Amino acid sequence: MKTEVKICGLKTPEAVEHAVARGASHTGFIFFPRSPRNIEPDDAARVAKGIRGRAKIVAVTVDAENDDLDEIVAALNPDILQLHGGESPDRVLTVKAIYGLPVMKALPIREASDLDRIDPYLGIVDRFLFDAKPPVGSDLPGGNGISFDWRLLDALDERVDYMLSGGLNAANIGEAMALTGARAVDISSGIESAPGVKDLKLMDEFFDAVRRAETERP
Repeated sequence: MKTEVKICGLKTPEAVEHAVARGASHTGFIFFPRSPRNIEPDDAARVAKGIRGRAKIVAVTVDAENDDLDEIVAALNPDILQLHGGESPDRVLTVKAIYGLPVMKALPIREASDLDRIDPYLGIVDRFLFDAKPPVGSDLPGGNGISFDWRLLDALDERVDYMLSGGLNAANIGEAMALTGARAVDISSGIESAPGVKDLKLMDEFFDAVRRAETERP
């Protein structure tokens, strides 16, 4: 089974096109002013125009208000909303009711007890994204380039649909896939030459590593 790959934090047509040409199933656009990957809704729509229908377009927000979501959805017309803040299950239900879009909910993981936060969202979110908890002092809920102990996911119910994120790169994706059995992965800072600047060579190396890992699966 081919691994789904989400390239997140995209800002240029060149990076978006390259990601999809290499086989990205999802393209992520971040709407969070404190992130170096932040993009304006109209700019995201322009950048994503050429790949619509070829890969899922994901709008990534952090505790966004309805007015902000209105603007993002109207401009970008995303396929999926990724909620990467502290959104409660009730907030997720509200967002789904208003916009009629699938929701992927990010949950930060550092220790086994963090997996307990999954249960209230079951049957509400369409997919989870497991990311590493940000380091102390970070202003960013994701994109910090750090990973969590992937062995924690051994306790996960195999029916939980998720994307694996947090500190992934070409050097460790094989191990991550082998330990978790993840069928969907998300990367942003691991393919950048500087914060917010996607490096096409690093992107190629990551896709190559993912495909190698697929061939080594039992």
